[in-house]
Amino acid sequence: MNVHALRRPLGCLKTALRQTRQQKALPLARSLATALLHHDDEHDDKDQTSAVTTTMNVHALRRPLGCLKTALRQTRQQKALPLARSLATAVETTTPSAEAAASSRPPPPPPAGKKPIINTKPPGVTHHRHFALAPPVPSIRKTHPDPLPALTAAQLTKLDPTGARTRLFDRTRPDAAKAGDVLLVTTRTGEPFAGVCLSIRRRGVDTAILLRGQLMRVGVEMWHKIYAPTVIGIDIIWRRPKRARRARLTYMRQPKHDMGSVAHLVQAWKKERYAMRGKGRGASAAKTGGQVGTRF
Repeated sequence: MNVHALRRPLGCLKTALRQTRQQKALPLARSLATALLHHDDEHDDKDQTSAVTTTMNVHALRRPLGCLKTALRQTRQQKALPLARSLATAVETTTPSAEAAASSRPPPPPPAGKKPIINTKPPGVTHHRHFALAPPVPSIRKTHPDPLPALTAAQLTKLDPTGARTRLFDRTRPDAAKAGDVLLVTTRTGEPFAGVCLSIRRRGVDTAILLRGQLMRVGVEMWHKIYAPTVIGIDIIWRRPKRARRARLTYMRQPKHDMGSVAHLVQAWKKERYAMRGKGRGASAAKTGGQVGTRF
Protein backbone atom coordinates (compact mmCIF):
# COMPACT_ATOMS: atom_id res chain seq x y z
CA MET A 1 0.00 0.00 0.00
CA ASN A 2 1.27 3.50 -0.86
CA VAL A 3 1.72 5.28 2.53
CA HIS A 4 2.63 8.67 1.08
CA ALA A 5 -0.66 8.80 -0.74
CA LEU A 6 -2.56 8.88 2.60
CA ARG A 7 -1.15 12.35 3.40
CA ARG A 8 -2.48 13.84 0.18
CA PRO A 9 -5.92 15.46 0.05
CA LEU A 10 -8.97 13.36 -0.65
CA GLY A 11 -10.42 13.82 -4.08
CA CYS A 12 -13.60 12.29 -5.18
CA LEU A 13 -14.88 9.25 -3.34
CA LYS A 14 -15.43 7.49 -6.63
CA THR A 15 -11.78 7.94 -7.62
CA ALA A 16 -10.61 6.62 -4.25
CA LEU A 17 -12.67 3.47 -4.60
CA ARG A 18 -11.43 2.96 -8.15
CA GLN A 19 -7.81 3.23 -6.99
CA THR A 20 -8.49 0.71 -4.23
CA ARG A 21 -9.83 -1.79 -6.76
CA GLN A 22 -6.80 -1.22 -8.97
CA GLN A 23 -4.41 -1.91 -6.10
CA LYS A 24 -6.28 -5.13 -5.27
CA ALA A 25 -5.94 -6.28 -8.93
CA LEU A 26 -2.21 -5.44 -9.09
CA PRO A 27 -0.84 -8.91 -8.01
CA LEU A 28 -3.16 -10.62 -10.49
CA ALA A 29 -1.96 -8.37 -13.28
CA ARG A 30 1.68 -9.05 -12.44
CA SER A 31 1.18 -12.83 -12.47
CA LEU A 32 -0.69 -12.58 -15.75
CA ALA A 33 2.10 -10.53 -17.28
CA THR A 34 4.72 -13.10 -16.16
CA ALA A 35 2.74 -15.97 -17.70
CA LEU A 36 2.43 -14.14 -20.96
CA LEU A 37 6.16 -13.48 -21.08
CA HIS A 38 7.02 -17.20 -20.61
CA HIS A 39 4.36 -18.31 -23.06
CA ASP A 40 5.28 -15.93 -25.86
CA ASP A 41 9.07 -16.31 -25.97
CA GLU A 42 8.96 -16.42 -29.71
CA HIS A 43 7.53 -12.90 -30.06
CA ASP A 44 9.77 -9.90 -30.14
CA ASP A 45 10.27 -7.32 -27.45
CA LYS A 46 7.92 -4.87 -29.11
CA ASP A 47 4.95 -7.21 -28.98
CA GLN A 48 5.67 -8.12 -25.34
CA THR A 49 5.82 -4.43 -24.33
CA SER A 50 2.56 -3.69 -26.09
CA ALA A 51 0.93 -6.70 -24.41
CA VAL A 52 1.98 -5.53 -20.96
CA THR A 53 0.85 -2.01 -21.73
CA THR A 54 -2.58 -3.14 -22.79
CA THR A 55 -2.96 -5.45 -19.80
CA MET A 56 -2.13 -3.04 -16.87
CA ASN A 57 -2.77 0.73 -16.54
CA VAL A 58 0.39 2.01 -14.84
CA HIS A 59 -0.62 5.69 -14.73
CA ALA A 60 -3.63 4.99 -12.56
CA LEU A 61 -1.35 3.81 -9.75
CA ARG A 62 0.30 7.24 -9.50
CA ARG A 63 -2.93 9.02 -8.53
CA PRO A 64 -3.41 9.87 -4.79
CA LEU A 65 -5.41 7.44 -2.76
CA GLY A 66 -6.56 10.11 -0.24
CA CYS A 67 -7.41 9.58 3.35
CA LEU A 68 -9.21 6.31 3.83
CA LYS A 69 -10.67 7.45 7.13
CA THR A 70 -12.28 10.51 5.53
CA ALA A 71 -13.64 8.40 2.68
CA LEU A 72 -15.29 6.00 5.10
CA ARG A 73 -16.75 8.90 7.10
CA GLN A 74 -18.34 10.36 3.96
CA THR A 75 -19.73 6.93 3.11
CA ARG A 76 -21.44 6.68 6.51
CA GLN A 77 -22.87 10.19 6.09
CA GLN A 78 -24.32 9.34 2.70
CA LYS A 79 -25.92 6.21 4.12
CA ALA A 80 -27.56 8.22 6.93
CA LEU A 81 -28.74 11.00 4.58
CA PRO A 82 -31.92 9.33 3.24
CA LEU A 83 -33.15 8.63 6.79
CA ALA A 84 -32.66 12.27 7.90
CA ARG A 85 -34.29 13.53 4.73
CA SER A 86 -37.31 11.32 5.28
CA LEU A 87 -37.68 12.56 8.84
CA ALA A 88 -37.37 16.19 7.78
CA THR A 89 -39.91 15.96 4.99
CA ALA A 90 -42.54 14.02 6.91
CA VAL A 91 -45.91 15.74 6.40
CA GLU A 92 -49.13 14.96 8.17
CA THR A 93 -51.80 14.31 5.60
CA THR A 94 -54.77 14.45 7.95
CA THR A 95 -56.37 17.91 8.36
CA PRO A 96 -57.89 18.89 11.74
CA SER A 97 -61.54 19.75 11.91
CA ALA A 98 -62.81 23.32 12.22
CA GLU A 99 -63.96 22.81 15.81
CA ALA A 100 -60.55 21.49 16.91
CA ALA A 101 -58.77 24.41 15.20
CA ALA A 102 -61.08 26.92 16.87
CA SER A 103 -60.57 25.37 20.30
CA SER A 104 -56.77 25.39 19.94
CA ARG A 105 -56.65 29.12 19.19
CA PRO A 106 -55.85 31.39 22.17
CA PRO A 107 -58.61 33.73 23.34
CA PRO A 108 -58.45 37.26 21.89
CA PRO A 109 -56.88 39.89 24.17
CA PRO A 110 -59.22 42.36 25.89
CA PRO A 111 -59.57 45.80 24.27
CA ALA A 112 -57.07 48.40 25.42
CA GLY A 113 -59.66 51.07 26.22
CA LYS A 114 -61.62 49.02 28.76
CA LYS A 115 -60.37 48.35 32.27
CA PRO A 116 -61.03 45.11 34.13
CA ILE A 117 -64.13 45.22 36.29
CA ILE A 118 -63.45 44.64 39.97
CA ASN A 119 -66.30 43.05 41.85
CA THR A 120 -66.77 44.85 45.16
CA LYS A 121 -69.82 42.94 46.23
CA PRO A 122 -69.41 40.41 49.02
CA PRO A 123 -70.20 36.79 48.13
CA GLY A 124 -73.90 35.99 48.23
CA VAL A 125 -75.09 39.57 47.57
CA THR A 126 -76.77 40.13 44.20
CA HIS A 127 -77.77 43.80 44.63
CA HIS A 128 -76.18 46.99 45.97
CA ARG A 129 -76.85 48.04 49.51
CA HIS A 130 -78.38 51.49 49.86
CA PHE A 131 -77.19 53.43 52.88
CA ALA A 132 -76.98 57.09 53.81
CA LEU A 133 -73.72 58.96 53.23
CA ALA A 134 -72.69 61.73 55.56
CA PRO A 135 -71.76 65.06 53.92
CA PRO A 136 -68.03 65.85 53.73
CA VAL A 137 -66.47 67.73 56.58
CA PRO A 138 -66.03 71.42 55.71
CA SER A 139 -62.47 72.51 55.10
CA ILE A 140 -60.73 74.28 57.95
CA ARG A 141 -59.46 76.88 55.49
CA LYS A 142 -63.03 78.04 54.86
CA THR A 143 -64.22 77.90 58.44
CA HIS A 144 -61.00 79.30 59.96
CA PRO A 145 -59.08 81.51 57.50
CA ASP A 146 -55.43 82.32 58.06
CA PRO A 147 -55.23 84.99 60.80
CA LEU A 148 -51.67 86.12 59.99
CA PRO A 149 -52.50 88.40 57.03
CA ALA A 150 -55.08 90.28 59.10
CA LEU A 151 -52.67 90.52 62.03
CA THR A 152 -49.85 91.77 59.78
CA ALA A 153 -52.09 94.43 58.23
CA ALA A 154 -53.18 95.63 61.67
CA GLN A 155 -49.57 95.88 62.87
CA LEU A 156 -48.43 97.73 59.74
CA THR A 157 -51.25 100.22 60.18
CA LYS A 158 -50.08 100.87 63.72
CA LEU A 159 -46.32 101.02 63.01
CA ASP A 160 -46.52 102.84 59.67
CA PRO A 161 -49.64 105.05 59.66
CA THR A 162 -48.65 107.07 56.57
CA GLY A 163 -47.33 104.08 54.58
CA ALA A 164 -44.08 105.92 53.73
CA ARG A 165 -41.82 103.11 54.94
CA THR A 166 -43.77 100.54 52.95
CA ARG A 167 -43.57 102.65 49.78
CA LEU A 168 -39.82 103.21 50.26
CA PHE A 169 -39.13 99.48 49.81
CA ASP A 170 -42.01 98.59 47.46
CA ARG A 171 -40.87 96.53 44.48
CA THR A 172 -43.47 98.01 42.14
CA ARG A 173 -42.29 101.61 42.58
CA PRO A 174 -39.42 102.81 40.35
CA ASP A 175 -38.08 105.24 42.98
CA ALA A 176 -37.91 102.61 45.76
CA ALA A 177 -34.65 101.72 47.48
CA LYS A 178 -32.84 98.73 45.96
CA ALA A 179 -29.82 96.60 46.72
CA GLY A 180 -26.64 98.53 45.94
CA ASP A 181 -27.91 101.97 47.05
CA VAL A 182 -26.26 103.88 49.89
CA LEU A 183 -28.73 104.46 52.75
CA LEU A 184 -28.55 106.50 55.96
CA VAL A 185 -30.52 105.19 58.97
CA THR A 186 -31.22 107.57 61.85
CA THR A 187 -32.34 106.15 65.22
CA ARG A 188 -33.54 107.70 68.46
CA THR A 189 -30.53 106.40 70.35
CA GLY A 190 -27.06 106.37 68.86
CA GLU A 191 -25.38 107.93 65.87
CA PRO A 192 -26.75 107.62 62.33
CA PHE A 193 -25.30 104.73 60.37
CA ALA A 194 -24.63 104.95 56.64
CA GLY A 195 -23.65 102.12 54.33
CA VAL A 196 -24.35 100.33 51.09
CA CYS A 197 -27.44 98.10 51.11
CA LEU A 198 -26.37 94.49 50.58
CA SER A 199 -29.81 92.86 50.79
CA ILE A 200 -33.45 93.53 51.69
CA ARG A 201 -35.21 90.86 53.74
CA ARG A 202 -38.98 91.19 53.28
CA ARG A 203 -40.83 89.47 56.13
CA GLY A 204 -43.89 91.62 56.73
CA VAL A 205 -43.46 93.45 60.02
CA ASP A 206 -39.94 92.03 60.39
CA THR A 207 -38.72 93.52 57.10
CA ALA A 208 -35.07 94.53 57.53
CA ILE A 209 -32.13 95.85 55.50
CA LEU A 210 -28.44 94.96 55.74
CA LEU A 211 -26.03 97.91 55.50
CA ARG A 212 -22.24 97.70 55.15
CA GLY A 213 -19.99 100.61 56.08
CA GLN A 214 -16.67 101.40 57.72
CA LEU A 215 -15.86 102.51 61.26
CA MET A 216 -12.22 103.25 62.10
CA ARG A 217 -11.28 101.71 58.70
CA VAL A 218 -12.92 98.42 59.66
CA GLY A 219 -15.81 96.98 57.68
CA VAL A 220 -19.03 96.86 59.72
CA GLU A 221 -22.42 95.38 58.79
CA MET A 222 -25.67 96.11 60.63
CA TRP A 223 -29.25 94.93 60.30
CA HIS A 224 -31.99 97.57 60.67
CA LYS A 225 -35.72 96.83 60.83
CA ILE A 226 -37.59 99.46 58.89
CA TYR A 227 -40.76 99.23 61.03
CA ALA A 228 -38.91 99.47 64.36
CA PRO A 229 -40.20 102.36 66.56
CA THR A 230 -36.61 103.38 67.32
CA VAL A 231 -35.90 104.13 63.64
CA ILE A 232 -36.65 107.79 62.96
CA GLY A 233 -35.81 108.03 59.29
CA ILE A 234 -34.19 106.24 56.34
CA ASP A 235 -32.67 108.42 53.59
CA ILE A 236 -31.32 107.43 50.18
CA ILE A 237 -27.87 109.05 49.93
CA TRP A 238 -26.73 107.64 46.58
CA ARG A 239 -28.41 105.47 43.94
CA ARG A 240 -26.67 102.80 41.98
CA PRO A 241 -26.40 103.81 38.28
CA LYS A 242 -27.43 100.35 37.04
CA ARG A 243 -29.68 97.84 38.74
CA ALA A 244 -27.76 95.05 40.44
CA ARG A 245 -28.11 91.64 38.85
CA ARG A 246 -28.39 89.95 42.24
CA ALA A 247 -30.70 90.33 45.21
CA ARG A 248 -27.89 89.75 47.74
CA LEU A 249 -24.65 91.59 47.06
CA THR A 250 -22.49 89.50 49.38
CA TYR A 251 -19.61 89.69 46.91
CA MET A 252 -19.08 93.31 48.04
CA ARG A 253 -17.43 91.95 51.18
CA GLN A 254 -14.36 91.11 49.13
CA PRO A 255 -11.62 93.76 48.95
CA LYS A 256 -11.95 93.86 45.17
CA HIS A 257 -15.61 94.99 45.26
CA ASP A 258 -15.80 96.67 48.67
CA MET A 259 -16.96 100.31 48.44
CA GLY A 260 -15.15 101.21 51.63
CA SER A 261 -16.19 104.31 53.52
CA VAL A 262 -19.23 106.27 52.32
CA ALA A 263 -18.55 109.32 54.47
CA HIS A 264 -17.77 111.50 51.42
CA LEU A 265 -21.16 110.63 49.93
CA VAL A 266 -22.92 111.51 53.18
CA GLN A 267 -21.12 114.88 53.37
CA ALA A 268 -22.06 115.77 49.81
CA TRP A 269 -25.70 114.81 50.45
CA LYS A 270 -25.88 116.92 53.64
CA LYS A 271 -24.29 119.91 51.93
CA GLU A 272 -26.82 119.77 49.09
CA ARG A 273 -29.72 119.31 51.48
CA TYR A 274 -28.75 122.21 53.75
CA ALA A 275 -28.30 124.48 50.73
CA MET A 276 -31.82 123.71 49.54
CA ARG A 277 -33.27 124.30 53.02
CA GLY A 278 -31.53 127.67 53.44
CA LYS A 279 -33.44 129.23 50.57
CA GLY A 280 -36.87 128.92 52.19
CA ARG A 281 -35.88 128.94 55.85
CA GLY A 282 -37.43 132.32 56.57
CA ALA A 283 -40.90 131.41 55.33
CA SER A 284 -40.94 127.88 56.70
CA ALA A 285 -39.57 128.85 60.12
CA ALA A 286 -42.47 131.20 60.73
CA LYS A 287 -44.99 128.41 60.10
CA THR A 288 -43.29 125.42 61.73
CA GLY A 289 -41.22 127.21 64.33
CA GLY A 290 -37.94 125.89 62.90
CA GLN A 291 -38.83 122.17 63.31
CA VAL A 292 -37.27 119.89 60.69
CA GLY A 293 -39.96 117.15 60.61
CA THR A 294 -39.84 113.46 59.72
CA ARG A 295 -37.72 111.84 57.03
CA PHE A 296 -40.54 109.85 55.42
